[in-house]
Amino acid sequence: MAQRAIQHPGPVGAQRVDVVPVALRRLDVLLQPGQTLLQALVAALPAGTRSAVLTLGSGALFPFAYVMPALAKTAEHAVYFSDRFDAAAPVQLHEASVTFGQRDGQPWLHCHARWSAADGTPHCGHLLPDEAVLASPLSATAWVLDGAAFEVVPDVETRFTLFRPVAVESAGSTAGPAVAVRLAPNEDVCTALEAVCRQLGWRGASVRGGVGSTVGTAFDDGRRVEPFVTEVLIRLARGANPVLVTFELVLQAD
Repeated sequence: MAQRAIQHPGPVGAQRVDVVPVALRRLDVLLQPGQTLLQALVAALPAGTRSAVLTLGSGALFPFAYVMPALAKTAEHAVYFSDRFDAAAPVQLHEASVTFGQRDGQPWLHCHARWSAADGTPHCGHLLPDEAVLASPLSATAWVLDGAAFEVVPDVETRFTLFRPVAVESAGSTAGPAVAVRLAPNEDVCTALEAVCRQLGWRGASVRGGVGSTVGTAFDDGRRVEPFVTEVLIRLARGANPVLVTFELVLQAD
């Protein structure tokens, strides 16, 4: 079967995988209600945190706004977002993955999540960071970055502004080896990460955080999502899942 692929309107960049060395500090934090997700993360992380990747646990949110992946309505982009959705009642978050970084010098985040509506209907999508409000405490595991940060920058190929890892001044952490990574369109998620590990001489690594999209999806059990705009939260089959727009994550050596 031919590999699925996407053609974006801009020129294809020569750099397909960004890799920046980083030290990680793991923290278990509790996000407090009455704040947007963005506000709650800023408050829960240590003062001065520039960037982190996180996994979120369960909790209630309301108001709650999100978008879904969709085809673009203009030639400016190959794909885009749906119109905004607003939940009519509190939702129950089950899990989420977050990239926390900087946009124009201010905190920002990228979050894909899975939740249930008030009637139990399952949903997933791209949360709007400043339009989703915590209605209950929410636990999170954070890996705070030292020596690198995810920053939103213009991307010529996709014509989006996207998180990319950049080197920043280190606070001197001596935590074990890790790298902040961004995968460009049409790079297979699994084999690209394997190549990073080989180049670094690592026998294995754990993915921390991880937010991105693929051209459709192939699962290990053989199920497939036909080539369409697909956001990712869970495990993918090796060699069968090319990046759609972007994929940002941290790899930590085992």
